Amino acid sequence: MKQNLFVYNTLTRKKEEFKPLNPPHVGMYVCGPTVYSDAHMGNSRTYISFDLIFRYLNHLGYKVRYVRNITDAGHLEGDADEGEDKISKKAKLAQLEPMEIVQKYTVGFHEVMELLNILPPSIEPTATGHVIEQIELVKEILKSGYAYEVDGSVYFDVEKYSSSHDYGILNGRNLEDLLNNTRNLGGQQDKKGKLDFALWIKAKPEHLMKWPSPWSVGFPGWHLECSAMSNKYLGGQFDIHGGGLDLVPTHHTNEIAQNMASCGKMPANYWLHTNMLTVNGQKMSKSLGNSFLPHELFSGNNSILNKAYSPMTVRFFMLQAHYRSTLDFGNEAMEASEKGFKRLMNAFDLLDDLKASNSTDVEIKPLLNRCYEAMNDDFNSPVLIAELFEASRIINSVYDGKLKIDEYNLQLLKQLMKSFVLDVLGLKDEQAAGDDLPQLLNFIVNLRNEAKSNQDYATSDKIRDGLQKIGFQLKDTKEGTNWTKI
Repeated sequence: MKQNLFVYNTLTRKKEEFKPLNPPHVGMYVCGPTVYSDAHMGNSRTYISFDLIFRYLNHLGYKVRYVRNITDAGHLEGDADEGEDKISKKAKLAQLEPMEIVQKYTVGFHEVMELLNILPPSIEPTATGHVIEQIELVKEILKSGYAYEVDGSVYFDVEKYSSSHDYGILNGRNLEDLLNNTRNLGGQQDKKGKLDFALWIKAKPEHLMKWPSPWSVGFPGWHLECSAMSNKYLGGQFDIHGGGLDLVPTHHTNEIAQNMASCGKMPANYWLHTNMLTVNGQKMSKSLGNSFLPHELFSGNNSILNKAYSPMTVRFFMLQAHYRSTLDFGNEAMEASEKGFKRLMNAFDLLDDLKASNSTDVEIKPLLNRCYEAMNDDFNSPVLIAELFEASRIINSVYDGKLKIDEYNLQLLKQLMKSFVLDVLGLKDEQAAGDDLPQLLNFIVNLRNEAKSNQDYATSDKIRDGLQKIGFQLKDTKEGTNWTKI
């Protein structure tokens, strides 16, 4: 039973039934990283969340075209229209070509995504690879009358646009509030209004990354690239647009304005946003000195947490919180997640050893339905994980002989665990690497059995206790001794 899927739409501020424009096809665009530095934990949280969404839509049978861009030009310091390009600045400091910086951090980003078992998107376009499309989009917006040129730069006229459109439709704020809360920035003299933003910026002589255009040799504004690339690969209107909550006030608001001005359509029907990260209750930020990078978390080389945590533990930890809730890092929370992840995967590893009976003490169908209910309620992974722990309890009870399960329910249980643990949550058993491990452990178990048969209980207990210390538990049964990871 696969009930209807409901998602929380930032645009309408409520949960809505998900109805794709062209089922079974789904178009999804998620704003990707600006590759001038290492991928940070906020990136990881956002892309794990949308990986969950991508995986679940695929699981439901949708054919998803997932577009996630790489910003390799046009993103200026302070996320505004002034200052230096983030990538160019890094290139000058390192005395490298900008594309060397782009390559280095794109490769690093992909490595982190792979460690976290995040599936690659269907298309991963770059801003520099779509300058022509961005120039054409600026032409369309100029033609519609919602932009103006000043000395080789082109700006979007927000106040003119607001006379016939709701500029604050996504962030829920009216134009007067936005104007009153916008500070004057340097270089605003060319703009008609405080909220106007650059579509094309005339490059200064020292600017490294620039292209010819009808207006000047320059570069596109940061907001423009996502509109141009989503339009090219998903059309003027598509199903889902996603990103971090911090993109709502400006970046996504401006994307909507650009799309409406160029083709008269709201770019996406559903806008989904992930919430922020905190550390011990404080917002994670470099200025507070409480931020760390994924590889610092994996290696334990950080001053916040007591120990290193594996990529799958981190993924599991993030999935234990709903993507729209804040996620708080702390030692106790991470340690609890590590234990929970091991408990879940230990139960998963027992699946193939379960034996069916002629009768059953447990019905799996209601549990399976609850797993779908959780995910169909705006991808509620914490509730799903709670249901998977119930499945784990059943697995352990069947394995220990405390519950009987017939063949039909056993197959349903296996389907449930494999579908939701592996395919939907994207978890994998990190300790299963190495084909020699089972043989090695079986050899050690046999040595212990020999010691027991020789009544050498001191050695037998030493082997058992030693294995337990490094994470393996022995269990003596009528059929022999089994081992499991703990």
